[in-house]
Formats: sequence, structure tokens, C-alpha cells
Amino acid sequence: MNKSLAPLFITLLLMGSNAEAEPRTSYGYSTFGNLKYDPDFTHFDYVNPDAPKGGTIKLRDLDSFDTVNPFLLKGKPGLINGDKGGDLYFNFTQLMTPSYDEPDAVYGLLADTITIDDQRQWAEFTLRPEARFHDDTLITAEDVAFTFNILKEKGHPRYGLLYRDIVTAKVLDPHKIRFEFREGALTRDLPYQLATMPILSKASFDTRDFDVTSMEPLLGSGPYKLTKVSPGRSLTYERVNNHWAENLPVHKGRFNFDVIQVDYYRDRTIALEAFFAGEYDFREEFTSRSWATEYDGKPAVEKGFIKRDVLEDAKLTGMQAFFMNSRRAPFNNIKVREAFGLLFDYEWTNRNLFYGSYDRLGSVFENSDMKATGLPSPAELDLLTPYRDILPEKVFSMEFKPPQTDGSGNIRKQMGTAIDLFKSAGWTIQDKKLVNETGQQMQVAFLLYEQSFTRIINPYVANLQRVGIDASVRVIDSASWQNRVREFDFDIVVRRFPQPQVPGVEQRDWWGSASADVTGGLNIAGVKNPAVDAIIEKIIEAQSHEELITATRALDRVLMWNYYFIPQWYKSSHFIAYWDKFGRPASKKPGFDRAVLQSWWYDQAKAEELAARQGK
Repeated sequence: MNKSLAPLFITLLLMGSNAEAEPRTSYGYSTFGNLKYDPDFTHFDYVNPDAPKGGTIKLRDLDSFDTVNPFLLKGKPGLINGDKGGDLYFNFTQLMTPSYDEPDAVYGLLADTITIDDQRQWAEFTLRPEARFHDDTLITAEDVAFTFNILKEKGHPRYGLLYRDIVTAKVLDPHKIRFEFREGALTRDLPYQLATMPILSKASFDTRDFDVTSMEPLLGSGPYKLTKVSPGRSLTYERVNNHWAENLPVHKGRFNFDVIQVDYYRDRTIALEAFFAGEYDFREEFTSRSWATEYDGKPAVEKGFIKRDVLEDAKLTGMQAFFMNSRRAPFNNIKVREAFGLLFDYEWTNRNLFYGSYDRLGSVFENSDMKATGLPSPAELDLLTPYRDILPEKVFSMEFKPPQTDGSGNIRKQMGTAIDLFKSAGWTIQDKKLVNETGQQMQVAFLLYEQSFTRIINPYVANLQRVGIDASVRVIDSASWQNRVREFDFDIVVRRFPQPQVPGVEQRDWWGSASADVTGGLNIAGVKNPAVDAIIEKIIEAQSHEELITATRALDRVLMWNYYFIPQWYKSSHFIAYWDKFGRPASKKPGFDRAVLQSWWYDQAKAEELAARQGK
């Protein structure tokens, strides 16, 4: 097939054709029909297909873990510290695998092809007969069906939400499976959700329970195998020699390290010093103060043993915010939520604590054309107007922008506006305390599990205290924090939700009313808004990028003007540091992933030169 015909081919696959209303089969899938690579492509452009295999890369993660079963609500799983903070595909095969220089394309891995009917009521996957688990048993359609059913029924609640419109998994033969969709369901995203499902071995659960936390690795089939677990301290993955997929185009030039070791550190400062001492090889720096002040002067940096780089990132940045629990007072009042946003002085924080490294988040879909700007378009108004009586008028009349200060730390004007909002919500100041009609002072606590974050929150807490709020920070261990958040037992927490490049069904879990009271669900703020629910469905059913933009911008306006959260900050780049013993492809990193574990390799000559320079 000519490359120029590939998008048309997939568009027909998605949309059907009056001239040929029959199922269509393809080697890849993209939500809106755009595939970069031809059917006969040999490798992704962002890899070196001749990259050598070998060596070890040591990474770090923070805190600890108490299970290596990553599919349950229970426990805190240990995962490879991959480009998304814990990627399943290193240990588990997917039906299809993403290309990270495209926003939403996947290409055949376990499945050689995908077939979708013209009415988009089912999707079939034809499996490669050579695919095997790590114990050398064949991967069959029975394993795929088992995985779908067990994840939907007993897995983390997110799987039930993702797969709720997929009715059945029918095994057609040992290497072919059909998934049927609920009649009337919005099915645009469902093939992608299925294509990226990690596949489990049905037979392996004959002798173990699925729904229990465990330090015994699950049987996988990916390019790496989890071979050593030091409970709470480290994980060791080894590359599978002669892996069944290693010569496929989607694997060529990828997964080049023989060993990936992930060490866990409970303290950020100790972790950074361990890096400078050579205890591990690579880190992405998420703390702006460390990046700006703590590398200079270190011998390993000054001598060039450690390299630093900034990698540009084209992804939607996602939403990082102070999430207020609107299920309970005082945050069940929109005016209180708005007032809290006014009292967070981002400009001072960025100048004094972040060394100007960040930009302010002002959208759920930041760093993309899906961000709402200006006034609503006519198409957006068509979605918003039916809910005008329950939406803030500003949704229709103003562009949302976070409150802005001059960065001096003097926010007297913002404090005055916040106090007026508190008063209109029924709170008054008595004896320098903000109290309700019964004289009870407003009390709120920020619930954290990282002590280091208190330096960022404390100035905000001080601003809250200045208007009479009994505000505090409570730091607890990560397991207790996780349990509290799962049960929605908190006032304010800090969370980050990474957005997919094509938003879809996951929006139900983050903002939908149906997920607001689901234990372990991701609707942290407790959003229950009919307008939100309706617009999410418009996002899911969008048949073009233009329709998607309309719906995401409408959702953006509703969420931001209802002040369910206080947006924090972002940067459209990765700050990385690494010991100079790795090779990298000549091409730039792909736009939608850091791709270090995907495309780098251990350079033996560099490693020997580094050792010689160190006098080892």
C-alpha cells in the first residue's frame, strides 16, 4: 500500500463506506485515521535499528512498593520506572503497540491485524502464532479473553470504566478473538483501549489468585522479565533473549539494555546524592530547585561524567492541581473554591521556589489546540447552552485565566476579593477567624505523603491563615495517603492526571458523575455535573479532530469555571541527567515520549572511557 493511501484506508476502517460496507482489516489503528508508517515499514524513525544490545541501566524511584501485581486497587505496585512512571509493556505484551512520534497510532504486536466492522459494533484481532509467554507457552485468544474478563470483573476499577461498553470477548479460534460492543455505545475509542490492554496468562492463575497482592511476579510475555524482587527496595528486569517479537518492525532498535534495575529511595535528597555518587545512571529531574542549584559544583558534573539535557515534549501536559473535595464542606460551595484559588500566589511561588522554571496551568488540555481560549465558538455554545441554568455565566462571557499576582508576595487585593466570596458563601470574620453561622472556624488540611512538598505549600497555607482559616499540612506515609484518597477522606490533595493525546473514555473516570463515589476512582474532586457528563460523551463520540476540539474546549470551560481544582504549573520539556555511558539515536526523541528505555543503548566504549577517567 502506498503511504499516502494509509490514512484513507484507516479512515474507511473507522467510518465505513457506502461503496463497500464490509469489515476492513489493517496492520494499524488510529482514532482519526492518520497513520504515519506504511504496512511495510521496517522500524520506527526515532530508533537506531542497529543499536547494540547489552549492558545495564540503573534507575531510581521514590518511596517503596508492597506488591508487583499492578492490576489491582489494593497495594502500591512496583513497576519499571519507564517513560510514563511505570509502563506495563516492558513485562506484558499488548495486542498493538504505540508509535511515540504519532499522537494516537498503534501498530500490530501480539495481533498481526485488527478488523473493525463497518458499523463499528465489533473489533477482531488476529494473533501471531509465534507469540509466547516467558515460560514458552503459546499466547492464545483464550488468554486475551481471560485478561479482558478478569480485568473488567476483578481488576482496578479503572478497567471496569474503560471497558464498560465492551460486552463480550468471543474466541473464534486459537488465534482470533472478537470483542463486541454495547449497542448504541460510543465506540470510537474502544479498539484503542483493547489494543493497548496488557495480556495475562490464563493458565498461570490455575495455581494462584488474581486478586491478591503479591511479591511473586506475574507471568509475562514482554521484552523484559521481572527476575528479582527485593521487597520495597528494588526490582530487576532482564531482557528476554530471542524474544518472539524482537525482529518485528515495532520492536526493531528498541529495548536494548540487557538489565534494567530500579532502586527505591524514601528520601529525595538521599536519592540525588546517590545519583552523584554513581549508585544509579539516569534520572529525570522533577524538582526545579534541584535542577537550578544542586548540580553545579558537583565533581561528577564539573568533570563531565554526568551530562544534562532538556528534551522538548509535544504531549498534552495533563492536569496537576490542588484538588478540593467538593463532596463535603467547605468545598461543596463554588464561591469557597474560587476564593481558595485567589489565595494561591503562583507568581511568587514560581519566582522564589521554582527559579522561573514553569508556566501556569490554565487548562485541562494545556499545551494543545484543545485548550479553551477566547469566547465559546458557535459549535461550543451548541453544547453549553442546554445547561446554561446550571453553569456559571462566565462560561459564556469570559475566557478563563488563573488569578495573577505581581509576584511580590503582597496579595492584599486578592485577599479582599476572597473574603467577599467567603462572605457571600455564609462565612464571616470574627476575632480574626473565618467562621460560619454557628461560629465554627473553617478548617482545612492539605494531605501529603512527601515531606519535601511542604516548602511549596507552606506559603499558600500562610495566605489562608491570614484570612482566618485554620489551614494545615499533614504528611502521612504513602500507603495511608493512598487509602485516604481511595476513600475520598481528605480536604485537599495534590494529584496529576496525564492526558492522552486523543481524550476519550478516561474523562468519565476523571470527571464523570458515575465515578465520583467509586472507591479507588479517579474523580478526586467529586465532580457531579450534568453538563460535564454530557460533554464527555461528546468527546467520546467525536468523529473528527474538529469535533473533538469543540467538545474538549467546552469541557475545559465548564471544569475551570467551576473551580473544582486549583491548577498548578507545567513545563513542556523533560529535564534529564545521566552518566555518560549511553548511546542515543541521531534523530530527535519522539514528540510524545521520553523514549530513553525505548531507544537508548549501553555504549561499551563510552563506559570504558568513563571508567578510565574516573580512575577505576
